Amino acid sequence: MRVVHSAAELAAALAGRGRVGFVPTMGNLHAGHLSLLELARRHADFSVASIFVNPLQFGAGEDFERYPRTLDADCAQLADAACDLVFAPAVSELYPVPQTFLVEPPAALANDLCGAFRPGHFAGVATVVLKLFNLVRPDIAVFGKKDYQQLAVIRGLTRQFNLPIEIVGGETARAADGLALSSRNQYLGADERPRAAQLARELAAIARTIAGGERDYPRLAHDAARRLKMAGWQVDYVAVRAAETLAEPGADDRELVTLAAARLGATRLIDNLEIRLA
Repeated sequence: MRVVHSAAELAAALAGRGRVGFVPTMGNLHAGHLSLLELARRHADFSVASIFVNPLQFGAGEDFERYPRTLDADCAQLADAACDLVFAPAVSELYPVPQTFLVEPPAALANDLCGAFRPGHFAGVATVVLKLFNLVRPDIAVFGKKDYQQLAVIRGLTRQFNLPIEIVGGETARAADGLALSSRNQYLGADERPRAAQLARELAAIARTIAGGERDYPRLAHDAARRLKMAGWQVDYVAVRAAETLAEPGADDRELVTLAAARLGATRLIDNLEIRLA
């Protein structure tokens, strides 16, 4: 496995590599990231992972400075997982001049759910992904479904710019108790970690109730948020949405997703669960 840090090195390493599969990451890798790499390898001849903590997607007071940088450990994991190439640029390589947002995703998507609590976040995500796509020129790119709203933004980005890239969503990897794997899980205190799985349990309870015929989605979301608050969570949102658009579901929508974001102590966790109605 080769590790490169510049756009010129990246271009040289990609020359003549056939079908390229790409997994963008911010590093601090866990088993969920490696499952995305495996998915990319299955769809491509040559696999590329990027490691870049993107300052443009962090807002004021968020954890950019303390976000874990673990490049050596990440590269060791990627090598063991048979990744072919790692692109690990410095901030100055991707942003050689002061960077403004290149892309403003549709407000109805980017300013809702997580976007309502993290202004500018998805514009920052879309901007760095567009830059990375332009440099890597992948045939396929894999993003985790755990960041469901991000995945919707990236799919919209490829349509908006007519990019010839297949976007694949990788299933959420979970711990044995159901907690979605996340780099931010390590921020949880010893007493918080066992409680954190409640977020996944609440989403699963909503899904079961909907499967049983309930269609009062706002009430289900409200009740789940209330239970989380009673257990000490600070809830940003719990919602049931149409899976493709993340709009409020209509009577004819059969593909749904229930999503949540909440803080346990100082740690903000997100999760979601897809629901397919019979």
